[in-house]
Amino acid sequence: MRTTSVNVVRIATKGPGDVSGLLGLIEQGKIDPKSIVAILGKTEGNGGVNDFTREYAVSALSAALAPFIDLPPHRVEQRIAFVMSGGTEGVLSPHITVFTRESVANRVSPDISGKRLSIGMAHTRDFLPEEIGRSVQIRETARAVAAAMAEAAIVDPQDVHFVQIKCPLLTSDRVEAAAARGNKTVTNSAYGSMAYSRGASALGVAFALGEIEGEIDDEHVLRRFDLFSSVASTSAGIELMHNVVIVLGNSTSSAAPFEIGHAVMRDAIDSTAVIKALKSVGLHIEDGSGPPMASRQLVNIFAKAEASPNGSIRGFRHIMLEDTDISSTRHARAAVGGLISGLSGTGAVYVSGGAEHQGPPGGGPVAAIARLSPK
Repeated sequence: MRTTSVNVVRIATKGPGDVSGLLGLIEQGKIDPKSIVAILGKTEGNGGVNDFTREYAVSALSAALAPFIDLPPHRVEQRIAFVMSGGTEGVLSPHITVFTRESVANRVSPDISGKRLSIGMAHTRDFLPEEIGRSVQIRETARAVAAAMAEAAIVDPQDVHFVQIKCPLLTSDRVEAAAARGNKTVTNSAYGSMAYSRGASALGVAFALGEIEGEIDDEHVLRRFDLFSSVASTSAGIELMHNVVIVLGNSTSSAAPFEIGHAVMRDAIDSTAVIKALKSVGLHIEDGSGPPMASRQLVNIFAKAEASPNGSIRGFRHIMLEDTDISSTRHARAAVGGLISGLSGTGAVYVSGGAEHQGPPGGGPVAAIARLSPK
């Protein structure tokens, strides 16, 4: 029996604090604020440790939604899963993607068949600074992924096509707090801790979905890059100390007019994988130079990007890891964002930098959501 339906809306933003588009759709009755379960966004910050556009965006959204769901702003974050990814370099355009979910038992058309888009959320407990980037974060993330899958009524791991995680990072205060207790953090670098946190979280996804066999320990993080998840997308931020887990997949319990699929980019210029992801949800590109042409409608594309760690792409040297003016993650977001935007026909796509253990080294997962029929 189909018990739920999911709706997905992409909304352009004029800045990290802009909630006018969301409020407009709520006022028009196109979005029921009480049915919002998750919001994923791209903000125009630098995506680094000091990118406060992410926290600002969550704060603005929480304050805007609080009156509609009868909760104080600080409680809104406990009800809605927010994941803000900083960095809209190049042609990437700031936006948010809003996911709603409602019960539809006994109100489903008999014409609906097949597996449809479903979403599930879960949170880990707060981590101690010394647990970030280590096996504790891996294990807790795996448990949260399993819980989110259950909430989404997804039984087969093969039906999971994207797992978005917001994870914490270390600051000097957090490193000092661990030291005061006689514990050592995985690194003393705040920027370096982002990679450890992203990597451990991704390995947690891989373990939960059976993509990796055997035990995963501390020494695997940022060392065994042959171990990775094909569907994980992790983003580190200063605004939290736990992991927020959002599982997106297809389920027979969903009556949503959407479907999600994915592919894995082997490097930053892997256009074939992007096209494969689009085709997996019935979207076809005629000549590779225009937007998808199909009866279905593209909602959004979600992808990870990173500079190839060996310093080359298909035999040619790149300088992304050697540029002291611009972070390699910013280079990678711009490159992959341009590729996906050109193939999909829009810059309003979700591309996140830093793909440690998220796809093969230098590559990353790419997922597409399509509406089964135009509005």
